[in-house]
Amino acid sequence: MNLLIRYGLFGYVLLQILWGGTGFLSAEEFLFRYRPGEKYKIVSEVEEEVFLNGQFSHMAEILNKISVEVKDVKDGKGRLEGSFVTSEKRGGRVSVYELQNTYYSSFERDRYGRYDIDPSYYMPVVRNVPVFPKKDMQKGDTWKETGEEVHDLRNGYGIPVPLRFPFQANYRYLGTGEYRGRNYDLISVNYTVRHRTSDYFRRFPLYPVRVSGFSDQLVYWDNEKGRPHAYNEQFSIIFALSNGDEYEFTGTARAEITESLPMDRDQVAEDVERQIEKDGVQDTRVSIDDRGVTINLEDIRFAPDSADLLRSEIGKLERIAEILRRYPDRHLLVTGHTALAGTAAGRRQLSLDRANTVAEFFLERGVRSPDQVLTEGKGATEPVADNDTPEGMRKNRRVEITILEN
Repeated sequence: MNLLIRYGLFGYVLLQILWGGTGFLSAEEFLFRYRPGEKYKIVSEVEEEVFLNGQFSHMAEILNKISVEVKDVKDGKGRLEGSFVTSEKRGGRVSVYELQNTYYSSFERDRYGRYDIDPSYYMPVVRNVPVFPKKDMQKGDTWKETGEEVHDLRNGYGIPVPLRFPFQANYRYLGTGEYRGRNYDLISVNYTVRHRTSDYFRRFPLYPVRVSGFSDQLVYWDNEKGRPHAYNEQFSIIFALSNGDEYEFTGTARAEITESLPMDRDQVAEDVERQIEKDGVQDTRVSIDDRGVTINLEDIRFAPDSADLLRSEIGKLERIAEILRRYPDRHLLVTGHTALAGTAAGRRQLSLDRANTVAEFFLERGVRSPDQVLTEGKGATEPVADNDTPEGMRKNRRVEITILEN
């Protein structure tokens, strides 16, 4: 049983950082700077091996997508709000990332990198990394600061509060280095974790008794903008459980931060509707919500109780694929829905399998890369029509493709 998946010790550090900056001099004070209204998105990829009691269990490929906005700035401190989406890759003709969890978080961060965040929030996982000293930095400078990790133990453990523990991070300014053709300031960050959980956790049937491990990171700091541009990490973390089992998660992580370009949702929706009508795509609607613009494929046909797409639907998806090619920088969310038939678990799995089939269709044709597509299955939990009629069930058997703003 996979009780806990680590989404990258440092993976969420970059998932919330929003700053502007100053130019680089021979000695420079590194600072976070925030501008109201700034929006950023961060994509981190994690590859890890999972071991149970020293024996290899499985590989995990994890994709984290975070959208963050600077809501306000006061006395150099930014008030940030973010959406954190975690997903894991599943096998198939083309592997797709299935959405696992979506978290919301709101917090403040000062110009040196220290957080002020309500303890009830689960994201970001790693906090107060990096934190900079109040001095000019020169190559070879080192410093130490206290950080914190936070983990979600609700799934598998049923523990309703975050597991939190501190660590001491060791920093070194390495000078400059190249990343994809540009020079950045290089900062190494490493820390070890040795933590015994408090008596609070003893009230639960299963809980982590001890947590240990390490994280070694290399941060590419963009001092012109005053924020990290990317990072690489190697990590290993072990959870010793109260039943005597030990889970170990060992692997690598990487991420980049990019600015979020605003989407004119009304214009995109209008353009998509016009092209759908021009192409004669039947049983298709377009809607707008907070996430972006959604193309609703009603009654898309699969073999009965199967995720095998009928050949009659290929032409429809080819035309939708051409529409999606017009927005290559926008990520996609493919959501499957079913009518009310069978068990709840069966409906959810079938809807997810069908979403995966549609996503793989687009990936096979190069419409998007795997890190630009997420899938989810809703089963029959979000009907758009009455399941008591054949027409209503037809409308409820649908796949939605959302062109995401962030």
